[in-house]
Amino acid sequence: MMKRLWLQGVRYATGLATAAAILAPAAAQAQIRQVPSTEHRQSIGFTAGGFFPKGEDSRVTGDTVLADLDDLLFQIKDFTGGSFSGEWLYSFGEYVESGVGVGFYQRSVPSVYRGFVNANGTEIDQNLKLRTVPVTATVRFLPIGHGSVEPYVGAGIGIFNWRYSEVGDFVDSSDSSIFRARYVAKGTAVGPVILAGIRVPIADVWDIGGEVQYQRASGDTKRQQSQLLGDKIDLGGVNALFTMHIRF
Repeated sequence: MMKRLWLQGVRYATGLATAAAILAPAAAQAQIRQVPSTEHRQSIGFTAGGFFPKGEDSRVTGDTVLADLDDLLFQIKDFTGGSFSGEWLYSFGEYVESGVGVGFYQRSVPSVYRGFVNANGTEIDQNLKLRTVPVTATVRFLPIGHGSVEPYVGAGIGIFNWRYSEVGDFVDSSDSSIFRARYVAKGTAVGPVILAGIRVPIADVWDIGGEVQYQRASGDTKRQQSQLLGDKIDLGGVNALFTMHIRF
């Protein structure tokens, strides 16, 4: 499953990078050229794209979303949603750079009960919402150095501030009565981040490209007495991103 997610993210990121290169502003008559090597070059920029959560077969044991599938009608892929971040990069010579970034992802997923409806025949519905704010620190290796095209790979660590909630109507398993409730769990999780990408310097000032990030982390929901069905929330998945940076 991780391999399929990674390949899917690669396809999205490659497409974004290709589109970005094609749509570079002709009005500015920007030309791709060799970028001079700078020992301690810096850049700031942003990324935007999509987050693809891990599938059923690879999620952490005790995952709340998996537990919800027993009673609620939705799909894990419904949590696929937009993500974006800002980051700062610092080069150590031609082949190594470090990066620090802060991102944001949030997705609300509607659901209904399997096999249960209200007395008037309407659905018993809920809203499931997951939000993460990752803070990442990474080290990147540029195998051919800084130039007219810059592929890179990297790894690091992420600190994921997360919040998961379920709001709506629920069925009491003891007597099948329907009640309204709000269940919330939140916290901070730590996990590895792996990335790969390619970027194209434009006019020696800024660059555009595409990047794939794989993250792995899980939050603890049980210790908060949140009454959620699972004791974990899996935060893992793949981000496929468009990137743009300004160099200085």
